[in-house]
Amino acid sequence: MYKKFMFSSLLLFALIVGLWVSYFAGLYLHLAVVWRIVAGLAATLIFYMVFRVMFSAARRGIRKFNRLLDNTSLEIIIGGLLGLTVGVLLGLITCYPLSFIRGLGGYLTLTIFMLCGYLGLRIGTRRAFELWQLLPISHEKLESHKKNGGTCKVVDTSAIIDGRIYDVALSRFLEGNLLVPLFVVEELQHIADSSDNLRRAKGRRGLELLSKMNQHSDIKIDIIETDIPEEKEVDMKLIRLCKQINASIITNDYNLNKVAELQGITVLNINELTNAVKVVVYPGETMSISVLKAGREPGQGVGYLEDGTMVVVEDAQHELGNNLEVLVTSVFQTAAGRMIFTRKIKEEETSLDSITLPNVKTQEVNLYG
Repeated sequence: MYKKFMFSSLLLFALIVGLWVSYFAGLYLHLAVVWRIVAGLAATLIFYMVFRVMFSAARRGIRKFNRLLDNTSLEIIIGGLLGLTVGVLLGLITCYPLSFIRGLGGYLTLTIFMLCGYLGLRIGTRRAFELWQLLPISHEKLESHKKNGGTCKVVDTSAIIDGRIYDVALSRFLEGNLLVPLFVVEELQHIADSSDNLRRAKGRRGLELLSKMNQHSDIKIDIIETDIPEEKEVDMKLIRLCKQINASIITNDYNLNKVAELQGITVLNINELTNAVKVVVYPGETMSISVLKAGREPGQGVGYLEDGTMVVVEDAQHELGNNLEVLVTSVFQTAAGRMIFTRKIKEEETSLDSITLPNVKTQEVNLYG
């Protein structure tokens, strides 16, 4: 309906312009009626095409501007306005003496005024969170936040797709609020819309988990509508955000882990947490294991603990599907995780009932004569 109205309005204005062009062409150029009609139709077509392109470009620009406003936090907007105001005032003070210079004074005044305004806007947007923390209300919020649970933790896309963050959050080992930036949600949505089946399934699982965490009353999670327009990659946006609000980051991404550590950001890695809480066993201990498949070497059987640790049992290839009591012989730490090598505990019956003696003749002896 809106498009039809705009099309009709634009066509009406184009026809009006064409009529005016035809009228003035006959009035000043003294053209024949046929050429006046041709000039009017040409003017109508040119006006319609040019203004349609301009109107489409304006709509796209307004749509991008609205999206930028939606993705920009209130702190950045206020910081940008304050920086622009300070830059304009500084530009006015600086340019006033230059305005008395003849010749190049006007150009210098205009250049320095625009430069001061741009620098003020740039500094205000990039240092918005630092400026916001200087306000008394921000200090009150910061103090109340420290009393209510410590520092915040920004959750990465990989940690959401992994899914274990939900159980960790329910275990109450994480202090403070979990923060999920809007650009992380957009990345999850982009993955969920992928043409690859595996990526689409991961993205949908991540969105479902995020919705589940948001609806749970025991999990403190907030979706923050913030963006870092200066950075294009999501990883760099996360690092900049963590540095701005002094937060730690939860991720499973190895590269992001290392980059964040180099930037001095505290990293909480779910994989490292999983390795830290695995069951610790030592050589000589016994355990019960279910043999699930044959091992790589002949005669070996392989089972797994509840945390996913691989257990290799010697001489257990024929025991597939059975629960065995095994004795730990050695434990190896590899890049993929721990491997436990064991052997079966052989039950040896040594009771006297199981011992058979050979047939021998016995003779009764009278000890009393």
